[in-house]
Amino acid sequence: MKVIKIGGGCLKDGQAANLIVELIAKRGKGDIFVLSAFYGVTDILISGIERALESEENIALIINTLRTRHNHIIKKLIQEDIPKKQLSKSLGDVYKKLERYYYGINFTREATPRMQDMIATFGERISAIVLAKTLVTRGVDSSFVLPEELGIISDGKFTDASVVMDKTRKNLGVWMARHYGPQKILFVPGFYGVSEEGDITTFGRGGSDYSAAVVAAAAGASVLEIWKDTQGFMTADPDNIPQCKLIPELTYEEAAELAYTGAGILHPRTVEPVRKEGINIAIKNTYDPDALGSLITQTGITTPTIVKSVSYTRDVAVLKIHASGVGARHGILSQITERLAADGINIKSVVTSQTCISLLLSRKDIEKGHKSIQEIEPSPYRKSTVICDVALVSIVGEGLHQNRGIAAKCFTAVSNANVNIEMISFGTSNAALYFLVQERSLDRTIQALHSIFFDG
Repeated sequence: MKVIKIGGGCLKDGQAANLIVELIAKRGKGDIFVLSAFYGVTDILISGIERALESEENIALIINTLRTRHNHIIKKLIQEDIPKKQLSKSLGDVYKKLERYYYGINFTREATPRMQDMIATFGERISAIVLAKTLVTRGVDSSFVLPEELGIISDGKFTDASVVMDKTRKNLGVWMARHYGPQKILFVPGFYGVSEEGDITTFGRGGSDYSAAVVAAAAGASVLEIWKDTQGFMTADPDNIPQCKLIPELTYEEAAELAYTGAGILHPRTVEPVRKEGINIAIKNTYDPDALGSLITQTGITTPTIVKSVSYTRDVAVLKIHASGVGARHGILSQITERLAADGINIKSVVTSQTCISLLLSRKDIEKGHKSIQEIEPSPYRKSTVICDVALVSIVGEGLHQNRGIAAKCFTAVSNANVNIEMISFGTSNAALYFLVQERSLDRTIQALHSIFFDG
């Protein structure tokens, strides 16, 4: 039995959804499919929260937008009038429930984290209903089950929850023993679980990958497949390097590092649950399902250059905290990190010296983070500054720091491209070397690195 994750990019419209339905009918018997929302739906749901707070009149418009988008897809999937009307009726009940939540937000004038998470999950719920019922109209034994019914238990943290694996594994095993058959196709909405107190909690944007990994680990799947509209992991971003190549096999560690630095193939936490169970992850292209794709395993394969890929992210900024002897003084770092954590700000990385602490944050968090630490009283530092016009670059490959000369080769290539390196982090991972460059130098940096490691 496979667990297969289908992302929103594969469900962008009725034509794409129809291709997916045909693939599932042909290849998916006995498998579990974990779904994202149809493309763009989660954005509509989340922006709808703010619109509902602004005006009660906006709520009908939000629901109508969602209804119209899904109806366009359904018209491509189901031709017969009676099943189409039955599906519309089922979704009508879902829209009514969602509408009540929006009215509740408008009435109370507050969008609590609990309510935000509940609303954000409706896209995945709808996609599971639509695909399951579409396959039934085509004579395929298909159904859907919600995570709260399946017993996917979370730690209760709103917007960024993690799964409690032992309880989830037990619950899922009980449910499957009672309800699951070898020829059945089962759909599970991704992106969320339920706390032991009964609260719906999401796993963060892109968290359906993580959901699929949890289900694969809990169900003892033979493999976790991620269906995408791309080939798989590449040696670079094709937008920067058109001649980049497919990576046929890589390790869990390499995949996690690439996910962290911007490769949109996987959610960064996807490897956590399956690594413990030794379950491989296969990236498959829905437009060419028999193609090789990328396989993620415990051991992977080693290439002659060691380096598997050059990756980057622009979603980074630096918060610098200046003070004398910060590397030797107790408590400064903990004061700052605890303050940022209390304000819901994630720290991507920390680099320290005797006179400065440099924190890497998401760009969307940098101003909030800067303001947050300025409110610490008494102030434990002399001054703070922000740098936004940078990008984080990485070279990724298992065993980088055990092979002499790779770092020198990397930095020589960057220097020869007339690029200045702002900050370096090496040795924290066996599979990655990170450094910052000015954003205006990013394209030259990527081209130089790809040329030295892959075009030689």
